[in-house]
Amino acid sequence: MLHKTEFDQKTLDIRRVTRVVAGGKRFSFRTAIVIGNHAGQVGIGLANGLDVASSIDKAVRDARKNLILIPISNQTIPHEVAAKFSAARVILKPAKIGRGIIAGGPVRIVCELAGIENITAKILSKTKNKLNNALATIEALKQFSCKSTN
Repeated sequence: MLHKTEFDQKTLDIRRVTRVVAGGKRFSFRTAIVIGNHAGQVGIGLANGLDVASSIDKAVRDARKNLILIPISNQTIPHEVAAKFSAARVILKPAKIGRGIIAGGPVRIVCELAGIENITAKILSKTKNKLNNALATIEALKQFSCKSTN
């Protein structure tokens, strides 16, 4: 069983969502969380809750279910990959040691938590949607390894 201290987590997005019912509007919160152990495991969780704290707890549980294992060699990825999720497209390229993470926004967060220290990445799409960009990054990283860990 995995321990809570094994994984670091970062909040990607918190949104207030509304459901319209007969009596009016019901508000809840949708949270997207990225967790990783800085050693090749990373996952994204998405959950709704009546308050922010409960949605974060649910998202962390969901992220643990969606962990993937990435082979990291020389602090970078094995080869160049590109992926698409919804309208988001990303490209990830390996980089030499000492180069660092050259990526923006959600791609940077996913790579940091995965433990990739040297990578060059680019979001090729026009979408600013953090969740879709992060999920496109996960899709790209899944190409290295089809094994998931629970």
